[in-house]
Amino acid sequence: MSDPVAAIDCGTNTIKLLVGDPANEPDRVRRESRMIRLGQGVDATGRLAPEALERAWAAIDEYAAIIGSAGIGADRIRFCATSATRDAANAAQFTAGVHARLGIDPEVLSGEEEARLAFDGAVRGLTAASVELIGPALVVDIGGGSTELILGDPATGPNAAHSMDIGSVRLHERHVRHDPITPDEVAAVVADVDAALDACPVDPALARSVLAVAGTNTTIAAGTLGLAAYDRDLIHARVLAVPDVLAQVDRLLAMSVAERRALGWMHPGRADVIDAGALILARVLARLSVAQVVVAETDILDGIAWSLVS
Repeated sequence: MSDPVAAIDCGTNTIKLLVGDPANEPDRVRRESRMIRLGQGVDATGRLAPEALERAWAAIDEYAAIIGSAGIGADRIRFCATSATRDAANAAQFTAGVHARLGIDPEVLSGEEEARLAFDGAVRGLTAASVELIGPALVVDIGGGSTELILGDPATGPNAAHSMDIGSVRLHERHVRHDPITPDEVAAVVADVDAALDACPVDPALARSVLAVAGTNTTIAAGTLGLAAYDRDLIHARVLAVPDVLAQVDRLLAMSVAERRALGWMHPGRADVIDAGALILARVLARLSVAQVVVAETDILDGIAWSLVS
């Protein structure tokens, strides 16, 4: 049995922690997630906002206590940071704060490494759930600041990947000024998404299996499934028809933020920006040549954890 590890994925909207031994005790790993909106205003200012950093420090302090109580040393911790810290002019401040709390520096992942970890995490999780994946498989990972499309063979890994600067927080802050979102704002978000997809070297139409991962996708899946509350066990490995997902997107776009927050399966910290995230998903789905998608609750966080035990 290997020693437990601690994996941290710090994105534009969410910071997530996995503690445990995914190789030998997958059912006993501990997962935590906090909405910190680290990428608040980064698209406009190019800097991490002071209040966003304070939210990050609070979450990381909490995670440090969990990691310490599990007896995990710095050599078994991996902290990976994505879009928000890639874009920020004051990223050094963030790095120093992480080091002070955890004794390690955050890694700013290359696009290639991010793709490998996200693909590995999604595929391992679905394979463990006895889902048959036909290649080429496409992982669709919608984050707060960026969206990744990763195409590859489930058995051998990714062979094409691209990160687009379109994400739920980034596009919501850029275009949405009304509640609910207006048709003109929808059109503006869609124009940005379509332009990014037109320039993307990864063609969704090539996929024979489509894996939807990360919070925007899993939240929309919870609504599509008609759940009363968010339940990762009921969401993971579920197969959804594309028309059903698109209908859920339309329902979300018609709602106010308050109405979304009242949904039992909606995290309050995601309710305002999920309009833009849902539009990203809808535009990707419009380019598919398959009629269904598989939802995975395992993602890059799991890939990070596996990288520590492999």
